[in-house]
Amino acid sequence: MPNVEPLREGDPAAVGPYRLVGRLGAGGHGVVYLGQARNGTPVAVKVLREGLSVDERLAKAIAAARRVEPFCLAQVLDASTSGRAYIVAEYVDGPSLQQTGRCGGADLQRLAVATATALDAIHQAGVVHGDFKPANVLLGPSGPQVVDFGIAGAIGSGMKATGNIVGTPAYMAPEQLAGKAVGAPADVFAWASVMVFAASGVPPFGDDSLPAVINRIVNEEPQIGELPRPLREVVLACLAKKPGTRPAIRDVLLRLAAPLRQGSAPYQGADPYQTPDHSPSREREHAAEPAADQATGGGRGEPLPSRTRRTPAQPAPPPAAHAGPALDAGPVLHAGQAPPSGSTQPSGSAPHSGSCLLYPS
Repeated sequence: MPNVEPLREGDPAAVGPYRLVGRLGAGGHGVVYLGQARNGTPVAVKVLREGLSVDERLAKAIAAARRVEPFCLAQVLDASTSGRAYIVAEYVDGPSLQQTGRCGGADLQRLAVATATALDAIHQAGVVHGDFKPANVLLGPSGPQVVDFGIAGAIGSGMKATGNIVGTPAYMAPEQLAGKAVGAPADVFAWASVMVFAASGVPPFGDDSLPAVINRIVNEEPQIGELPRPLREVVLACLAKKPGTRPAIRDVLLRLAAPLRQGSAPYQGADPYQTPDHSPSREREHAAEPAADQATGGGRGEPLPSRTRRTPAQPAPPPAAHAGPALDAGPVLHAGQAPPSGSTQPSGSAPHSGSCLLYPS
């Protein structure tokens, strides 16, 4: 466990029934510890910092996070909002994408599909991640895993009335920076920003001074480097300034899986679609165009669907979970099941319900 630091003076020795053995990281909302359940199972325990408002909204957010299907994410196992609030999740033994930095080829493909799968599972449960960034993508033995989802919105993120920003601005959508209500489209924007970071080492609007980053996100076009197709077109669509014009993450996932379903090598060759131009100037032009033109964006063939075109009758597991037989070049395999309803303790064996093996080893 190379990413574990020793406990510091003032750190608790235990919270609830969990013994704390080391530090995994710290952020604006609290400290994440490596803990052990009573049966010895390693878990990640996030202890929220003192002073955070623990109210009914946070309790509901935690309950919703526990209902998320375990696809390519570290499942929430337990939580308490009495006294010093804490959240317990599966422990992923591996570095974060923030630590490992750039990747390409099959690794980038695995990362894109796995993280989109996780966000789709989160959204299907009616939850918004709210703080998707490289530090919240862990590269574990079973593949990329998304962590720390569903809580940021309840605690608060984006621009506050005081002028302070809670979160990671380089990966925030324009509406999030404006302090508006954050929904699934903000996660889509953040996902695309993380993919650019993964491919180039720099987020699409830079990571220098805060005013400069905010200005670029709100007013300028993204710099996405040499992203391969079809990821390039998908990312550009996801970085649209207006949340209503971004595709849903389910549509992103279907698009990324299309080359594999067709039996072609991923991210190679010409793309049959032309992604709409989502620059600020072009979006202003779209406002004056007929609705049909907005749907096509001037592209050839079928455009990447936007959120306004997606109206599923009911939530369903991520499509990648059903695509095993069709994705011969790289089936997505999900191991294990969610803990039984009402369970508050991890199982006796090491957790595997968040496994996301995109390729056979």
